[in-house]
Amino acid sequence: MLPMPTLRQVVDRHLCMGCGTCAAASPDLVRMVDTESHGRRPLIASDAEPAALRALAEVCPGYGIGPARVPEAQLARGYDQAAWGPVLEVWEGHATDPELRFRGSSGGVVSALALFCIEAQGFEGAVQVRARGDQPLLNESVISRSRDDVLAASASRYAPASPCERLGDLRGSTSPHVFIGKPCDVAGAVSLMAAEPPLAASVGLSISIFCAGTPSAAGTRELMRHLGMGEDDELLEVRYRGRGWPGDMAVRYRDAATGSVKSASTSYADGWGNILQKHKQWRCQLCADHIGEHADLSVGDPWYRPIGADNPGQSLIVVRTERGRTMLREALRAGVLALESRSLATLAASQPNLEHTRGAVFGRCVAARVAGAAAPRYPGAQLYRVWWRALTPLAKLQSLVGTLKRVLNKRLLRAERATRAAGQYS
Repeated sequence: MLPMPTLRQVVDRHLCMGCGTCAAASPDLVRMVDTESHGRRPLIASDAEPAALRALAEVCPGYGIGPARVPEAQLARGYDQAAWGPVLEVWEGHATDPELRFRGSSGGVVSALALFCIEAQGFEGAVQVRARGDQPLLNESVISRSRDDVLAASASRYAPASPCERLGDLRGSTSPHVFIGKPCDVAGAVSLMAAEPPLAASVGLSISIFCAGTPSAAGTRELMRHLGMGEDDELLEVRYRGRGWPGDMAVRYRDAATGSVKSASTSYADGWGNILQKHKQWRCQLCADHIGEHADLSVGDPWYRPIGADNPGQSLIVVRTERGRTMLREALRAGVLALESRSLATLAASQPNLEHTRGAVFGRCVAARVAGAAAPRYPGAQLYRVWWRALTPLAKLQSLVGTLKRVLNKRLLRAERATRAAGQYS
């Protein structure tokens, strides 16, 4: 790849994450569209100049993500920042509001923090993702401003989303907002704020959810078929998480033959493990950050705990910055959250494969470049150290050979081209 590619080259070489940073940076040149096989992708104006598209690639987290930077004196001791990113503290707990806790993916902490910032901290709103009302298969990025808004956007959506595209709506705002997204989304927001310092004043808190990759819309369609929904049936609702921990994956639809409304569900383990994860976009296989190291707070599942139908849900919270620490403690003092301090070992136990996965990304990137495909840049991340330390010799070999096979099998040397007039990708 060129030292600084254009945005079109980033997309064509399978590095787009679909975050929407480019659409926020230059809404006159780019808008995000949904594609069935790949996910959210930028539709680029046909008259866009190469120089403008190179400038957009500079803020693109798909092309490259640098390490999060926090003063060493603030960091917790006893862990490797190359593997975990900045960690100041680790907490576990849940929202004290029963409805927020029940509706959330784990313990409702993200929803509770968003609502606390809006109702008690003078925040104007929260950038979130929710299902589209007219097409529940798809997502939309919104700015929540009330309890009802936050509830409508609660629980994770295992489908493509572009929350960064709403950052453009924050320009010129005199009040702060919460930004909530996947690790790549937060990295994109941080990159854009670095390029546009006035925008940073409009984001008062960033929260990342833990992420194992984004399945395409084709993955949800397979889930729907798995649950017995026919091609002609009308989808009314698809739910991936929530209503207990971790919650079932469920669909509600109108039967085309009878007109009756039906519901069907499967376990989270079945829906994710056997269906959705097979549809992750390629860039997710090269992602080194699954737990939001660029955010103020990262929130995910404490998977070290046994999963049970009666478990109301807990959230694991990683404090990344002083701003995140301050807000978390304000929420704790206000009684919005019930939290207990945890050790760094709890983070490792909750994400037992994370260090291995992060190390494997180094081998995958090397192999992709050797094969002639593109790979993202991670300057200063020291992924090679994690690859060398955390992976066995066999795992190191698999990270290389497995990627070479995928490059060929997935035809990654072919461009992921847009039919630009229609806004769809082949």
